[in-house]
Amino acid sequence: MVLRLNIDQIEPATRDWICKVQIVEIGRPRESLDKKCTFQNLILEDEQECQIRAVMYTDEIEQYAATLKLFNTYLISTARVKVSPTSYGKPIHQFYWILDKETVIKQIKPSNEVEKPLPPPTKLTITSFDRIPHLMVDSAAEIDVLVVVLRCGPKKTPVAVIIGVEKLPFVTISKISSSSLYGRISAK
Repeated sequence: MVLRLNIDQIEPATRDWICKVQIVEIGRPRESLDKKCTFQNLILEDEQECQIRAVMYTDEIEQYAATLKLFNTYLISTARVKVSPTSYGKPIHQFYWILDKETVIKQIKPSNEVEKPLPPPTKLTITSFDRIPHLMVDSAAEIDVLVVVLRCGPKKTPVAVIIGVEKLPFVTISKISSSSLYGRISAK
């Protein structure tokens, strides 16, 4: 019999479980330190707002690319559950999940009458672009920004114009590197 459990109830010895989760963060695919494999991290959140890291490796990244979308709700079962390493800092949960070919992932569509999708997460703190300069007291601070790219310049002069979810103001990004973007807020 399959047990419907929340993230906190699932550990490596748990068998025959299913969990309703929402994807609240999708990392970009990265190479391992030893360059032997590519992996991608996801942050999943359940109905109790408990979060866990899930990881996919090379084949699964491509397999699930069209299926796993930010803020969509899924029923996940048979993921491998492992103890989170603490050598890289404090993990968000004592365990993490590996999503592989054996994992069953079923999306819950908004039109589903039996199983409703989870509401948007409440742990997100959304700040409009006009508040960012007030948050930048420490120049080394990092801020995650949800935006839409409107236009990207040619490779020789990398400039991107992006807009926040509130539709104003624009931000012009003048330096684009593989790991970060630097820009200034303009009042266009």
